[in-house]
Amino acid sequence: MNYKMKFIFSKKGMMRFISHLDLMRLFMRAMRRADFPLKMSEGFNPHVKLSIARALKLGLESEGEEAVVVLTMFVRCDDFCRRLQAQLPEGIRIKNAVLV
Repeated sequence: MNYKMKFIFSKKGMMRFISHLDLMRLFMRAMRRADFPLKMSEGFNPHVKLSIARALKLGLESEGEEAVVVLTMFVRCDDFCRRLQAQLPEGIRIKNAVLV
C-alpha cells in the first residue's frame, strides 16, 4: 500500500538561491538519509516519487511551499517532520505534514 505525505516547507536565507531541480535533489537525498520507505518510479532510471507544487523563481523566499512524496509504509506525520528536518540545511524548514 502507498501513502502520500503532503508537507509544507519554507525556503529562506541563502537557500533562496537554490534552483528548483537542486531543491528536488536536496529533498531526495535528505529523505534517503532519514531512511524513509520511499516509493520509486519504475523503468530504466528509477527515482523517488516526489513532486513540488510550484517552481519558485530563483532568489525569492517563501513561507508556504507544498510538496508530496509517496511512501511505501506508514510514517507518523510528526515523525516525518522531525526526521526530515534533521537532514535539511539551514534555510529549509518543514512546517507541517499530513497524509493525503
